[in-house]
Amino acid sequence: MRFLFLACVAGGFATGVASKPVCKAPGPDWRQDVTPADVTRLHEVRESFVKALAQARAGDHGNDVAREGFLLDPDAAIDGAALPVGDYHCRTIKLGSQSVSGPSFVSYPSLDCRVTANGKVSRFVRVNGLQRPTGTLYPASVRQQVFLGTLVLSDETRALNYGRDTDRNMIGAVERIGPRRWRMVLPYPRFDSTLDVIDLVPAN
Repeated sequence: MRFLFLACVAGGFATGVASKPVCKAPGPDWRQDVTPADVTRLHEVRESFVKALAQARAGDHGNDVAREGFLLDPDAAIDGAALPVGDYHCRTIKLGSQSVSGPSFVSYPSLDCRVTANGKVSRFVRVNGLQRPTGTLYPASVRQQVFLGTLVLSDETRALNYGRDTDRNMIGAVERIGPRRWRMVLPYPRFDSTLDVIDLVPAN
């Protein structure tokens, strides 16, 4: 899993919380909308995957990792990354831990997600659950889409604009790993884990 990046990003962002939300419509190139901090996170997506797997195995979760097969193989991506429009069953696995005492493998029950068309990009929304990633899917290559979004919490009814709050900002790589199966890999989330993997299977 490798990305070829340009180290240039759009202006208007400062370290920490941006001075104002990103209110313009997303363009077709994620590099025009991403924060510098998230460029770094995406650069390190494979590093975080390998580190998180090592932490899970060291925490006696080797069998749990093996049971997931291609989902937790860092190099499992195949062509056809673009998520089709539609409803999905989405299950989150948290790998590794940001603290010594935290769990190194947690698999949550499947919830509902949805992908809708939005011009040259797509919109991804987790419909239910206490933590709901919501944002934009950008074309990147035949094997990857880039997700830029924010985390909607609990009973909140609206998502923050991406770029407004560094603790809510999310970035990830979307990859196809089977005939009707995708994953979203979220490196170095702000809380809990070293890596989050969302397993995405069409609902019908």
